[in-house]
Amino acid sequence: MLNNHLEKFIDKQNVSFVTSVDEEGFPNIKAMLKPRKRNGLKEFYFSTNTSSLRVKQFRDNPNASIYFYHKGLIKYEGIMLIGTMEVLTDQETKNMIWRRGDTMFYKKGVTDPDYCVLKFTAIKGRHYCNLKTESFNCDEL
Repeated sequence: MLNNHLEKFIDKQNVSFVTSVDEEGFPNIKAMLKPRKRNGLKEFYFSTNTSSLRVKQFRDNPNASIYFYHKGLIKYEGIMLIGTMEVLTDQETKNMIWRRGDTMFYKKGVTDPDYCVLKFTAIKGRHYCNLKTESFNCDEL
């Protein structure tokens, strides 16, 4: 039940927060658009620029987290997932999440060398809602 609720909740959010680790060991957080593709609560795919600071940080240290939240008038809900981030540049993966309007960001299209995919693989997470927090392992969902 929790798994189904969390997946639906994530799909409704338009923004995700992605955290990398810099060269000094400090967390760096960035707001990004929602994942382009999701496989359960285990794999998430984001598009980004190969030349970005985040890509360099993930190549140096794949430890990462992603966070989704919604704040209503009364209710606050959030989901944090902890895992690893891979930088993928293979054409098959790039094609998989490409959208027609992406040429606004990647002028050379789906083969643009400055276009890549971030694949987040979750290990564990925490869910907060109604003043309650629950931890879970993604392999057990």
